[in-house]
Amino acid sequence: MDPGNDYSGGILVRLRGALPSLRPAEQRVAHAVLADPQGVADRSIGMLARECGTSETTVLRFCRALGLRGYPELRFALAREATLEASRAGGARPLDGDINAGDPLEEIVAKIGYSDSRAAAETAEHLDVAALERAVEVIAPARRVDLYGAGASGYVAADLHQKLHRIGLVAFAWPDFHSALTSAALLREGDVAIGISHTGTTVDVLEALRLAGDHGATTIAITNFHPSPITELADIVLKTAVREAPFRPGAMGSRIAQLTVVDCLFVGVAAQRTYDETLTALEDTFRAISGRRSKGARPRS
Repeated sequence: MDPGNDYSGGILVRLRGALPSLRPAEQRVAHAVLADPQGVADRSIGMLARECGTSETTVLRFCRALGLRGYPELRFALAREATLEASRAGGARPLDGDINAGDPLEEIVAKIGYSDSRAAAETAEHLDVAALERAVEVIAPARRVDLYGAGASGYVAADLHQKLHRIGLVAFAWPDFHSALTSAALLREGDVAIGISHTGTTVDVLEALRLAGDHGATTIAITNFHPSPITELADIVLKTAVREAPFRPGAMGSRIAQLTVVDCLFVGVAAQRTYDETLTALEDTFRAISGRRSKGARPRS
């Protein structure tokens, strides 16, 4: 293994991000790895191939798709990942985030807390800081910033809109598809369009981002999967790291991870580029709404 390649704490994040782009046989190998990383680390390549109903050649192709030179490198990376998980659990049985029918409510709460905290932590650990810096550099001076997202990603777009608006940047969130397209058609060079899609395949978001780019705007994608259709359209890609759990819709973990990226993006713009102006804007907007807070309200009987 090349000592310059350190996959500890990152191989499963990389695998989850690449999953949709793998071939069907490779995806079977991927699901086996994600279901039992430690077990795969202990298996030979032949055993894994037989369990997945495929060939050793497919397993090797799967390894290369992850940027690994071979199966020994995969086993080593998975063993280190399992060690890190055990360390995070403090010696207790590591939670996997999957919710089972017989789980007591206490364990459900623990698993949800674990999944959400790991989504935020792993996103922060693996966020491309150079890409984040480029995004900050284009957003801070932008004439306007348009945000596109559907479903849960639309709420994340609205959150970023509210944050940017509070520090005096012209920003718009467009959850309606027709409005998104009309806004994209009006963007020009010096503007920024941000598309948010967990899967990277949301058609409405893709079409708006493509049109914005065609009109000269700098395009940014926030997504969990790379490569994916949205990453092919974007000038800058900010990737989340979300563990999928069968019982929990992707909207749960993806929203936490996306908000982590949004907070990093906002603070980067606010603190690093326009710190003094940001403080003034935040103070002014706080004073504007502080009078609307209830004073001495009587508790309900």
